[in-house]
Amino acid sequence: MATLERDLTALAERRAELRARYLRPAEKREASNGGGVHHLALICADPERTIAFYQDVLGFPLVELFENRDYEGSSHFFFDIGAGNMLAFFDFPGLGLEPVPEGLGGVQHVAISVTPETFEKLKSRLDDAGVAYIGPDRGIKESVYFKDPDGIQVELIRQPLMEVPESAPQEG
Repeated sequence: MATLERDLTALAERRAELRARYLRPAEKREASNGGGVHHLALICADPERTIAFYQDVLGFPLVELFENRDYEGSSHFFFDIGAGNMLAFFDFPGLGLEPVPEGLGGVQHVAISVTPETFEKLKSRLDDAGVAYIGPDRGIKESVYFKDPDGIQVELIRQPLMEVPESAPQEG
């Protein structure tokens, strides 16, 4: 146990060092060069199943669908997730793609901001669709986490954009 405590202490010290070196106070930060996320592109097995989940269960309208310019027969389609941001998917029929484990370079989860009213409505829709989720519980006050039909973890967070979650640990 002493080794684990030392490791945790060292990791906390490293976070504090990184915060001290790189985290600038809001009033001293330059404006971002980015204009927002145009789209995040993910891979799905079945476009129709994905459309039914994101549009019909979550209420994110499908806004475009066309053939992928880089892979003949593949679809590329986009959902409006609000604030001028889109979530996009590709399918790659015939490639025999397998689910991937969580790992370096992969997507751990996609967090989508919703209003508190929409949060409650979407929790009910997840329940009605039989989609299992975790939260808000165990210290997670503002979020629910669940998997889409292809195992991509999605977080619905009732926190405005650019605000750190209220349940985030407060360190140094």
